[in-house]
Amino acid sequence: MVFVRRMPRLGARNRFPELRSLLSSPAGWTTRGKQETPRPCVQHTIRSLSSGIEATGEMKKMNLVGAINNALSIALESDPKSVIFGEDVGFGGVFRATVDLQEKYGKERIFNTPLCEQGIAGFGIGLAAEGVTAIAEIQFADYIFPAFDQIVNEAAKYRFRSGGQYDVGGLTIRAPYGAVGHGGLYHSQSPEGFFTHAAGLMVVIPRSPAQAKGLLLASIRQKDPVVFFEPKALYRASTEDVPVQDFEIPLGKAEVLEEGSDITVIGYGAQINVLAKACKKAKDELGIQPELIDLRTLLPWDREAVFNSVRKTGRCVISHEAPTTCGFGAEVAATIQKECFLHLEAPVERVGGYDTPFPLAHEKLYLPDVLKCFDAIEMTMKY
Repeated sequence: MVFVRRMPRLGARNRFPELRSLLSSPAGWTTRGKQETPRPCVQHTIRSLSSGIEATGEMKKMNLVGAINNALSIALESDPKSVIFGEDVGFGGVFRATVDLQEKYGKERIFNTPLCEQGIAGFGIGLAAEGVTAIAEIQFADYIFPAFDQIVNEAAKYRFRSGGQYDVGGLTIRAPYGAVGHGGLYHSQSPEGFFTHAAGLMVVIPRSPAQAKGLLLASIRQKDPVVFFEPKALYRASTEDVPVQDFEIPLGKAEVLEEGSDITVIGYGAQINVLAKACKKAKDELGIQPELIDLRTLLPWDREAVFNSVRKTGRCVISHEAPTTCGFGAEVAATIQKECFLHLEAPVERVGGYDTPFPLAHEKLYLPDVLKCFDAIEMTMKY
């Protein structure tokens, strides 16, 4: 299949006649980029490692995939210009993240696409350029690479190359990422670092159900294209109390999950659970107080929160599932070295995957587990 750069804008009207009224609706243009009623912005605390959200209003137990489904339903209900599309999403998707949404909101707003990731991304760009809130699903993050050109050369640069006259800020691309225990080469990768090079994009990764709901709603309403990676290993790993109401968590803001004075420990997504256990082990066995930070947004990342912590502790460990070489931790480490150099008592340590293809038989050896992260903390403390 050959994709011409301008094809997505034309295809939105021609391939899906049911979208013509949505694309040509005067309301779709007069309300573009605006919210009639401001959504509540949740304040964060360090009381809860899982959600970090104050329990206000009605709460309901949800797992992460259920929270994603709930957020998508709220987005569709609150924004008549929003649509969801991707491989098998009309049937609920392979992880059931869109289950029942087509029955509730109709086939013209939740529909399947061909198995063509560059087509999904290009179609989303065309919709967003016409003022539609486009929510695309890439079935596995490992298969987002065919869409790489559309995302980084078209979506990320759309506003810049038009001199600010046009944008595709209504585009959100969801993709399940990371290890799951049996995924092997093509269903286990963490490709977030590739997209953090692309100015014009935002990259967001949640760690828990409540975080996933608030961050996803904020991503969908953010007037910049967002790549939203979901830790699929956590989809059904546990449940927590999630606010039933519509709420957003600010993008670009890290969260201090546990305050400490001896070492700063930084991560995001599924790795936060690993780091929390490593921090507890360090408390118990080394008698130290680590400060644990969840970045949540990688592009742009919260430099102020990280710098404030490192200047206080003088030591830092960064961990992620992605390979260590050129992983996002390298950017954080280099920036800390530049901005906090006179406060450092030890080199910044990184803990990531090995520089190999993701191995099926040796997944447990490949992953930066609790012991590897604890060893990094201990070594940094003893430097």
